Amino acid sequence: MTPVTDKPLTKNMRPDGSVVDIRAYEQADGYQAVRKVLHGGMTPNAVTDAVKDANLRGRGGAGFPTGQKWSFVPLGNNAPTPTYLICNADEMEPGTFKDRLLLERDPHQLIEGMIIAGFAIEADVAYIFLRGEYVLAAERLSRAIAEAYDAHYLGKNILGSDYSLELYLHLSGGRYMCGEETGLLNALEGKRANPRSKPPFPPVVGLFGKPTVVNNVETLCCVPHIINHGAAWFHALGRTHDAGTKLFGASGKVKRPGLWELPMGTTIREILEEHAGGMRDGVTFRGLLPGGASTDFVTEEHLDTPMDFTAMAKIGSRMGTGTMIVLDDQTCPVGMTWNLMHFFAQESCGWCTPCWSGLGWVERILTSMEDGQGQPGDLDKLASQAKMWGPGATFCALAPGAAEPLQSALKYFRDDFERHIREKRCPWR
Repeated sequence: MTPVTDKPLTKNMRPDGSVVDIRAYEQADGYQAVRKVLHGGMTPNAVTDAVKDANLRGRGGAGFPTGQKWSFVPLGNNAPTPTYLICNADEMEPGTFKDRLLLERDPHQLIEGMIIAGFAIEADVAYIFLRGEYVLAAERLSRAIAEAYDAHYLGKNILGSDYSLELYLHLSGGRYMCGEETGLLNALEGKRANPRSKPPFPPVVGLFGKPTVVNNVETLCCVPHIINHGAAWFHALGRTHDAGTKLFGASGKVKRPGLWELPMGTTIREILEEHAGGMRDGVTFRGLLPGGASTDFVTEEHLDTPMDFTAMAKIGSRMGTGTMIVLDDQTCPVGMTWNLMHFFAQESCGWCTPCWSGLGWVERILTSMEDGQGQPGDLDKLASQAKMWGPGATFCALAPGAAEPLQSALKYFRDDFERHIREKRCPWR
């Protein structure tokens, strides 16, 4: 019987950082969910319904209901073949490092999740699309995939069932755009990682024109635990309507930067003060980006907000990846915003004019402000440009994501921007 735990994603992880191999994973009841699905009489629709009932929402940042995404895939004898499942492990957004922990420490958890997800959508082929710089993760995933094949968890007629799945590890070309869902599909096809127009959506027309589901690492790692313990258990793990646990992280000038598995709905304050240890001695909290670089700043007044998809939206931000970047009073908010815009400008694929042209323009304005050459009208230009990057104005979410830290920095730290222009210098230099 699989033991019940309140930290399912990290329960197998060792303090020394070593990887959990297949023998250790099986001893911890690993691959029992696969056996339950393949030999317990579950149908693909039943697996999808279980994930729907659990209210598993995508952990990559958007929070789309996972079971609902799976339900869009055509099933049955008349469905196009092959069907593809892709794990998006191209974790490249600044401040985000949660999937790396799962990939390096417990890769079989991901593989088991992919087998179950593949069964639910009747996938024939699966890919792990991995950030190229994650060298250790690539080594450990390659070994785990080989172990899974040797144990007949992958390949033809898995564990003597009628279900077969081939799983491949693909190393990314190293651009942020490769992690955007449709840019990823183009990259996997050997093309430039530009986004595709939608519709059609990938569950119907995806990789090589066939039905395709793309899920995040952390999302797929939740799936075996839902199958083992049920939807009610998964709901009970969370503190709010959004179910389950979440890997939350913090970076910046906090006493204990790191990553923790906590209930969905844990407040920002608890993560910052209890788990990250609060601010370092000599610095004061000013604000933070709650879910990686592409989220809106929040400030002191928001610290008691639960970190979930609904509550964060109500305060004008997003939970995103749940990995916080903390701003202190000794760090220039203009410089921090410039650094983020520099990243987004570098990583734009150039497909949309508001993105490739606007990001470069904003970066140049912020550079001039940092160099003491800012002009009185610059803030209006920045605000106007952020508005032009709004949802629906570009093919993908790169530009809308870049707008979030910029527009919120102008809202909460406007005095700092004005001081740069007024004093013709960066006060932190």
